[in-house]
Amino acid sequence: MSLSTKKSIDSFRRISLITVIAVYFLILVGGIVRSTGSGMGCPDWPKCFGSVVPPTSVNQLPKNYQEIYLQKRLAKNQRFVATIEKLGFKETAKQIAEDKSILVKEEFNPTKTWIEYINRLIGVVIGLLILSTLWKSWNLRFVDKWIPLNSFIALVLVLFTGWIGSIVVSTNLLPWMITIHMLLALALVSLLIYVNHRASNLLKSNYHPESIPSKVKVVLLIGMFLMVVQIVLGTQVREQIDLISTELGGLLREEWVQRAGINFIIHRSFSLVLLVIHVLYFFWAFKFTNRNSSINQWSILLLTVLMAEIASGIAMAYFGIPAFLQPVHLVLGSTILGIQLVLLLRLKNLNQVKLTII
Repeated sequence: MSLSTKKSIDSFRRISLITVIAVYFLILVGGIVRSTGSGMGCPDWPKCFGSVVPPTSVNQLPKNYQEIYLQKRLAKNQRFVATIEKLGFKETAKQIAEDKSILVKEEFNPTKTWIEYINRLIGVVIGLLILSTLWKSWNLRFVDKWIPLNSFIALVLVLFTGWIGSIVVSTNLLPWMITIHMLLALALVSLLIYVNHRASNLLKSNYHPESIPSKVKVVLLIGMFLMVVQIVLGTQVREQIDLISTELGGLLREEWVQRAGINFIIHRSFSLVLLVIHVLYFFWAFKFTNRNSSINQWSILLLTVLMAEIASGIAMAYFGIPAFLQPVHLVLGSTILGIQLVLLLRLKNLNQVKLTII
């Protein structure tokens, strides 16, 4: 491998890793937006109250600003409904069109406006980092064509995620649209982790294979699937908590969890299933890998983050869902998925080496 190729690989790995960290930071900020109820802090998109820099006082807005931005949202929402209806999702289009919550007028709140505005600015930075990742990947097209191809897919994905974000606003935070938006962010970070891993493989001339049974990878795959399910269940619980919070006027926080009912009980019980699956994985990984191997180290990190995730969930349940813990809980769950993916890719490397040796 030439020195220039090695420099290109190192450069790509750095920018893709920075982008992964930035996306996780965006997920954290998105959690803050959700926990503070700032999702509609900017009632339009991509601008905020029609400006590149949002207002700081209601006096800077016209008296009928609520009606103005409601009509803009409705117009955009009608276009979205027409689009998905053409795609064959007529029942979904009908549900969105008939959703009365979309008609709610949002009152200007400078704090919420600027929280949402900062969230959007970070989204712009993510877009620029994705562009930089794609640019850096171009030099690797002759050593691994899949790196630039997947980097381009990441760019398309971030643009699509941004568009979905605009629909989230036009539908006045329609719950299942928020869930889709979250899943797209997780797909983006997973894709970036994957291309970073491929670039790292280009620098590895010598592997140190270990005899790891396939059941280790299988149980980790099960754990990863269940983690995605748990995140979706968590978003559903969060949606229900939002409704309860609105009904109670943001008061009586200690009763929110009690009123969440069966959805919360399922979400809580599912965490025990996840713990059992990951303890089993950790036992096998610890048994079949060298103590100082990267697999073992990442496995320790996985179990540590999972325990922190469960602890944050318990704290939210017993302390009235503190606002500061909500984004932390979300980021920990997202981080678990990232660590699982890293482990799966590394286990796949070992399997490939084993086949080559045989």
